[in-house]
Amino acid sequence: MSVLQDTRLRLVTFLVTGAMFMETLDGNIIATALPDMGRSFGVDAVQLNIAISAYLLALGAFIPVSGWVTDRYGPRRVFAAAIAGFTLTSLGCGLVESLDAFIALRVLQGASGALMVPVGRLLVLRYTPPSQRMVAMSNLVWPALVAPVIAPPLGGFIASHLHWHWIFFLNVPLGILGLGLALWLIPTIEPPPRQPFDWTGFILCGLGIFGLLGALEWLAASVNAAGFALLACGMALILAALRHLRRAAAPMLSLTPMRIATFRVVMLGGSATRMAISSLPFLLPLMLQLGFGLDAFQAGLLLLVVFAGNLGMKAVTTPILRRFGYRQVMLWNGLLAAASLAACALLTPTLPLAVLLPILFIHGMARSMQFTCLGTLAFADVTETRMADANGLFNVVTRLAMAAGITLGALAIRVGDALAGALDITGPVFPYRAAFMIAAVIALIGLIDTVRLPKDAGDHFVARG
Repeated sequence: MSVLQDTRLRLVTFLVTGAMFMETLDGNIIATALPDMGRSFGVDAVQLNIAISAYLLALGAFIPVSGWVTDRYGPRRVFAAAIAGFTLTSLGCGLVESLDAFIALRVLQGASGALMVPVGRLLVLRYTPPSQRMVAMSNLVWPALVAPVIAPPLGGFIASHLHWHWIFFLNVPLGILGLGLALWLIPTIEPPPRQPFDWTGFILCGLGIFGLLGALEWLAASVNAAGFALLACGMALILAALRHLRRAAAPMLSLTPMRIATFRVVMLGGSATRMAISSLPFLLPLMLQLGFGLDAFQAGLLLLVVFAGNLGMKAVTTPILRRFGYRQVMLWNGLLAAASLAACALLTPTLPLAVLLPILFIHGMARSMQFTCLGTLAFADVTETRMADANGLFNVVTRLAMAAGITLGALAIRVGDALAGALDITGPVFPYRAAFMIAAVIALIGLIDTVRLPKDAGDHFVARG
C-alpha cells in the first residue's frame, strides 16, 4: 500500500470525516421534523420513526458488502460512486410526496451510506501511521458525536422556517463538492485478486437484520403474535449467519476480530450502551414537542446544550484516559451517562433552565467520552492484517446499535403508553419518562462487559504510563 503525503492524508481525512458527518446527520436530522412530516404524509409522528430506522437498517444490512465491493472495484471508485448515490437519493427524498416512495428512497440512501462510510474509514486506517492512529480515530468519532445533536436544531429550523423537504436538498451541493474532492484526492489502487462473493452470508445477514429490526418496528407499532414470530425468525437467521461466517472459507464478514478482548467488549456491551445513548436525540425532541408543546426549532435548540457538552469534554478526553485508563473511565462515565438519561425522565415544562441545561450538558459530556472510548478502544489491539475485517465488523455492529436505539425509543414510548393506561395516568409526558428510564437501564446493562476488561486495557494506545 502506497503512503500518502501528509497534506493529502489530512485532506482525505477531512473528506472522510465530512462524508461520515453528512451520512450520520441524515440519520438523525428528521427527528424534530417528524411532526411536520407526519402531517404531510397523514400518519402519526412516532410511527414515522421508520423513516429513521429504515435508513439505519439499510446501513447495517449493506455495510458487510462494502469490503468485498471495495476489493473488487477499488476504494476510489466505490467511495465516489457512494457519494453520487447518496446525493441522488437525497434529491429524491426531497421531491417525493408519497410515504412509500420516501421510505424506499431512504433505504437506497442508507445503502449508499453503507458503502461511503466504511470505505472512507478504511482509507484513513490504512494510510495513517500507527503512531498517529489514536488521533485519527478520535477525529472519526466526531461525526457520531456532533451530527446527532446538531441535526435536531438544524432540522427543526428548516421545518419551522422553510419546509422539511429542504432537509434533503442541503445534501445536493455538499455531495457534488464531495464527489469532486474524492476523484481528486483518493489515489487509484489496483484491487487485489478477486474473492468469490459470499452470497449465503449476504442473504442470511441481510434477511436476519431486516427481520430482527423489522420485528422491533412492528412491535413498536403493535404488539401481537406476528411481531413476535418475525422477531424469532430474525434471531434464527442471525444465528444461522453467525454459524456460516465462522465456518466459511471466504466469509463476507470475518468474525476473527471478536477473539480480541478489547474489540469484543466494544462490540457486545458497548453496543448496548451505544443503543441506549443513541435513543436520546430521538426521544428528547418528541417529548419537548408533543409533551411540552415546544415547536421544532425550540426543541432542537435545547439539544445544542448536549453538543456544548460534547465540545467541553473533547478537549480533555485523552488526558483523562491517560490518567485513569479505559476501564475505569468507561465504568464511571457509563454510570454518569445512564444517570443523565434517567434525569431526563424528571424533566417538566416548568423546570427552570438552571436545572435543565446542566442535565443536558452533563449528558453531552458523558456521551462524548463514552463514544470516544468505544470508537478508539475497538482498534487498540487490532493488527494491520485484521484491520479491514475489524473495520467491517465494527461498522455493521455500531450501525445496527444506532438503528436499534431509534427503534428502542419508539418501542419504549409504546411501553410507556401501556403503563400509563394500566396505572390510569393521564397526560402526554409519562410515556417519554418511561422511555428514558428504560434507556437508562439498558445503558447500565452495557457496562457489565466493561467490568471484565483488564485494568491496563488500551493503555498503549493512549501512551499511558
